[in-house]
Amino acid sequence: MFSLPRNIWILTISLALFMSLGISVVFLGGIIGQSLAPSDSLSTFPVAFLVLGTASGIIPINRIMSIIGRRRTFLGVCVYTLLIILLAIVALKIQSFYLFCFATFLFGVTTATMNQFRFAAIESVSQNLSATATSTVLVGGLFSAFLGPELATLGKDLFATDFVGSFLLLGGCFIAAFGVLWFYHQTVPSQEHQPHSARCLSVITRQPVFIIAISSGAVGYVVMSYLMTATPMSMHVIDGFSLEKTKFVIQSHVVAMFLPSLFTPLIVRWMGLGKMMLTGILIYFICVALAYSGHAFSNYWVSLILLGLGWNFLFIGGTSLLPRAYTEHEKFKVQALNDFLIFSVQALASLSAGWFLFSYGWELTLLSVIPILLIQLSMLIWWLNNKKQNLTTTY
Repeated sequence: MFSLPRNIWILTISLALFMSLGISVVFLGGIIGQSLAPSDSLSTFPVAFLVLGTASGIIPINRIMSIIGRRRTFLGVCVYTLLIILLAIVALKIQSFYLFCFATFLFGVTTATMNQFRFAAIESVSQNLSATATSTVLVGGLFSAFLGPELATLGKDLFATDFVGSFLLLGGCFIAAFGVLWFYHQTVPSQEHQPHSARCLSVITRQPVFIIAISSGAVGYVVMSYLMTATPMSMHVIDGFSLEKTKFVIQSHVVAMFLPSLFTPLIVRWMGLGKMMLTGILIYFICVALAYSGHAFSNYWVSLILLGLGWNFLFIGGTSLLPRAYTEHEKFKVQALNDFLIFSVQALASLSAGWFLFSYGWELTLLSVIPILLIQLSMLIWWLNNKKQNLTTTY
């Protein structure tokens, strides 16, 4: 891991700085929304708009990257985010709920850009190191789990208006990110053995390796986002746990999402990408069973840790597998399609989680993800049994 190129470490640090904003919006969005929204039922809209903005920003960001390159895009988005942070601060100062939601929607461009770090990492190494590069960059998310909430809490009372200081401190993260990304080296792909023209998406998307890669990422994100969004409401609003305990469970979940990245390369070498994704599905089943068995604090805590672990296995597996479905000339449109589909379904999951929870309860919310898991489990088993038909022979 320590012999990886400098680009990987630059992207790892940058991910920690970028993701601090997203985690802070998730952490503060409902609290700020509740104080600004005309109705409590709208209080989670700032978080939902962040996810919607991410889905909306993926295709434009990929298009920009295909024209001006990753480095210039990364640097430009740092400046862009500083401007949107100022917009969020204005919304807080004038107490405008809808302007604040608009600002969190625009933060989606930042998140969409951040999600390209993993592909930039893969492009900086040889194919056999793709899983190692992906997991190393995602370790940055482990630091953001602490950095984001700490800055949000530290800045809450710095000014007369609550949380203005929080966003100013988060702005410092993007000044730092600009300085770090300045040293990112734009990779220049080899032109040897490259086709003269790219295939159309209809051809690419029919490949089994593409279907498994994108469905694993989508299922990983849908189940994780759906249950993570519902958990604070179930714990705090329905079961009456304190905000501190609820915060601890969510932070433990985020740590579980990224801490395994330290060991994922070893897991990939031991069992392969396919079996790692299969293990992720099985972990999700255990998570659901444990959460379903009771409403004690330990049930929430352990099940959310398992939820983060299952996400890690599915998401890294799918991300590492995806480059085997496209060539260098096809990467931007395939990566854009991959992330657009994943974050679109994540947005639907986030928006529907609260409604489903309050309409049908925690237990049915948990059971509702089982059909999705069963379908993905069946697809993975089929793919593993027929892997000789895929693009490569090592999974």
